[in-house]
Amino acid sequence: MLHKNSESNTKKADQKGTMLVTKMSGVQVLFDEEKLKRSLRRSKADEEIISQVIDKVKKELYDTMPTREIYKLAFSHLKKYSFQSASRYKLKSAILELGPSGFPFEKYIAELLKFKNYRTEVGTIVQGHCVSHEIDILAENEEQHLIIECKFHSDQRRFCDIKVPLYIHSRFKDVETKMKEKHSKVHKSYLGGLITNTRFSSDALQYGNCMGMFMLSWDYPFNMSLKSLIDESGLHPITSLLTLAKLEKDQLLSRGLVLCKDLLHEEKTLRGMDISESRINKIIEEVKSICESNSSY
Repeated sequence: MLHKNSESNTKKADQKGTMLVTKMSGVQVLFDEEKLKRSLRRSKADEEIISQVIDKVKKELYDTMPTREIYKLAFSHLKKYSFQSASRYKLKSAILELGPSGFPFEKYIAELLKFKNYRTEVGTIVQGHCVSHEIDILAENEEQHLIIECKFHSDQRRFCDIKVPLYIHSRFKDVETKMKEKHSKVHKSYLGGLITNTRFSSDALQYGNCMGMFMLSWDYPFNMSLKSLIDESGLHPITSLLTLAKLEKDQLLSRGLVLCKDLLHEEKTLRGMDISESRINKIIEEVKSICESNSSY
């Protein structure tokens, strides 16, 4: 819903030739039309639709409007033009729906690592040099062992502060010591990692980078972030689907299904959830549209 003074605020902003928007952090910045356009392009909508969505959003903008409201507006208008593009556009909120336990998020991250040719294990108990630890994800390729902790937040305003990498790095060193003792003749590097679906505080990043940790968040590192990896892989979570109700998504997640493409081989599961054939066809159609850039399905 727009602010009740939105019309006067918009006129005032237009007179100044500027428009301020309020980021999640509370910081106010100038509205960046190009940034909105780039985010819409990630949905693979055509340029004419993107232009029309931006025009409609701009008509409803008011000064200091929260960026999350701008996203909701853009999503609402995009859905009217292209259901499939809207599914891809809601990626960030779809990741937030991989909760509340966080285990589906861990499974999802493991799938992204498999795309990068890592062998993965999720939720494994590992003996450290001093004590045992439950590790969210163990990943391994021919050159490297990754020991990863996932921090999932269902609220995008939450972030990982410095206490998280401090704790995780100490666990990693305990596990690394034991692994090196056990595999002394295997010459692979060991890397501790922290992956979150939101963001890191500046001191968390500073500490993690200083200690040589693998740090991955929604938008870090630049051009190699979580959202970039998802775009590269084409592996979208089932929570992206607009043809599924939340309860249905939760049921599928509880059965260990996290990827949209997995539903292409799970029509029997969908029928077992009392979903009609006509809806199943619509779901599969949407899945194919979302995953069209991923040749592996």
